[in-house]
Amino acid sequence: MDVNFSKLTAAGNDFVLIDNRDNIIDKKDYQSLAVKLCDRKYSVGADGIIFLEKSAEKDFKMKYLNSDGSHASMCGNGGRSIAMFAYEIGAAKEKMIFETDAGIINAEIMPGSRVKLDLYDPKDLKRDIKLEAESQKFDADFINTGVPHIVIFVDDIEKTDVFKYGRAIRNHKEFSPSGTNVNFVQAVKDNTLLVRTYERGVENETLACGTGITASAIIAGLKGLAKSPVNAVARGGDKLSVSFKADGEKITDVILEGPAVIAFKGTVTI
Repeated sequence: MDVNFSKLTAAGNDFVLIDNRDNIIDKKDYQSLAVKLCDRKYSVGADGIIFLEKSAEKDFKMKYLNSDGSHASMCGNGGRSIAMFAYEIGAAKEKMIFETDAGIINAEIMPGSRVKLDLYDPKDLKRDIKLEAESQKFDADFINTGVPHIVIFVDDIEKTDVFKYGRAIRNHKEFSPSGTNVNFVQAVKDNTLLVRTYERGVENETLACGTGITASAIIAGLKGLAKSPVNAVARGGDKLSVSFKADGEKITDVILEGPAVIAFKGTVTI
């Protein structure tokens, strides 16, 4: 069977997008298809695959799987990508509301191929966690911005071994059995953060992670290292913006804005 797809990139985080509102693909095949199509050597290649499904109440429903076939309830860059994809195929207008497995998202297509997401309130905040991984001690904070994230501030992000320490912390017993994403962050001038993320499911550093950048911005705000709106520069060099309201440690009105671009379209035989 031939299936049409679009390849989108959001701040360097790339995805295969498929319109499955007519159920052309059986949901039981999602996992195997994610592994097949995300393979960079033998197929399209991507950090993850996103299926746009029909919703009974909202504009559409988002189903996201990582490149290893594992399911994730939400992805910030993926959320912006599916919003752009839905707008391009006529599944939604410039302002839209869609379902994710983490909650309801409001999105808006902005000028310059940028997308704004109104995210749900984060949860499970844990401050000042002491971790040891690969004989190195870390001061960390945890927050769930749709998926779990550890945030660690470093003095020099370029000298940080993101793969080595990220992999060890991602699999740390503290976060078993599901694990966590790991963000290394450096606060620089002009209310800006440099963020590098090791993503579970991809099992490597990615060029950007929207929920990770959101988590990093919120933790930076709680630590007094930045103020909303926070500017963030992803590993790929793209700039994102995160705004939120903080009442003590209660975080509300979270907005993530950043690029989402269609790289190419094609047809694949599955």
